[in-house]
Amino acid sequence: MAMKLENVVPFGRTLAEYRAMFSLTPEDEKRRILSAADGPASFNAELRALGGNVVSLDPVYCFSPEEIRSRFDAVVDNIIRQVTESYNDWVWEFHRSPEELRRRRVEALEGFLKDFPEGLIAGRYVTGSLPVLPFEDDRFDLVLCSHFLFLYSLHFDAEFHLRSMRELLRVGKEVRVFPLLTLAREPSSYLEPVTKALRNAGHLVTIETVPYEFQRGGNQMLRVIRKP
Repeated sequence: MAMKLENVVPFGRTLAEYRAMFSLTPEDEKRRILSAADGPASFNAELRALGGNVVSLDPVYCFSPEEIRSRFDAVVDNIIRQVTESYNDWVWEFHRSPEELRRRRVEALEGFLKDFPEGLIAGRYVTGSLPVLPFEDDRFDLVLCSHFLFLYSLHFDAEFHLRSMRELLRVGKEVRVFPLLTLAREPSSYLEPVTKALRNAGHLVTIETVPYEFQRGGNQMLRVIRKP
């Protein structure tokens, strides 16, 4: 089924946010990275400018820059309004205000759109989606998944999450997922069965606190290192 642009919320995040969400070290940033469900993030463009090696994957990359910008413009004010109306549900440390949040989302979008056409030709942006990835085994050293798995637990079932994690581990030696809360800001009920299955398969699984919290209580990532 073709993706419909009206179903997309094209919010991306910056390199600074990725560093905080995933506790990225300078050594991490030198690794071969896949950023799955990356959306219109400026992470790829910013890290590449520093010499990094990043491939971003998202179904939204089937759309043109103009279409992505138009959809962003159509939804951003309403989303910021909702965040403002639920002000006390969020932690205002990394983002100091709803206005700053909006500015960062615009910044991420502009960085992405500037890089997207060239990056698409170069293969740094790949159209695709979980739970099946268009990459060979062991293509990446580190796989990041921001604001998709576990967040959309009401939209995708436990089996989808487990299949997706297995697929991410097929293409990468290490996988990090953030956040572990749902859109309702509750712990995902899929986290325990998924982590149990991964541990039973011999993978090293940890849940770690990170220096980023916007959803109140959402300051943990899942780290899985593939079994040797």
